[in-house]
Amino acid sequence: MKETMKDLLKSTCISIGMSLTIFCLVGVVFDIGFGGHFSLEGYRFTKMVVGCVLVGLGFGVPTIVYRKDNLPMPVRVLIHMGIGCIIYTIVAYAVGWIGGSATILQGILIAGIQMAVAFVIWFLFMRHYRAEAKKMNDKIQAMK
Repeated sequence: MKETMKDLLKSTCISIGMSLTIFCLVGVVFDIGFGGHFSLEGYRFTKMVVGCVLVGLGFGVPTIVYRKDNLPMPVRVLIHMGIGCIIYTIVAYAVGWIGGSATILQGILIAGIQMAVAFVIWFLFMRHYRAEAKKMNDKIQAMK
């Protein structure tokens, strides 16, 4: 149980950190894109930072499902990414990342890009952990 909580805390911290990093990088791009005239009023910046933390929690906490060996991997991925993407979508509409003055097509495009980013990040983590497991298995085989 202690190990599970340690893994959960680690995953959540990594997810929140990634969420805030992406938020900062996108903010810089928008600031440059708007020629330095990018402003957020009415606590929008604070709302967006809180939204980033919620998105980080939405993708970090469900990683606990990967400790359930009795579930097939596609089901685990569906649960993890499903919860994360649903929370992301709700937060994105609530803080104004999606919606507002965008047309329906633009909103779908923005949501699609953001979902693609989530799956790319997941895929990179999956590759990392598979490579780590392979190294461990190779060391075990070499010890025999």
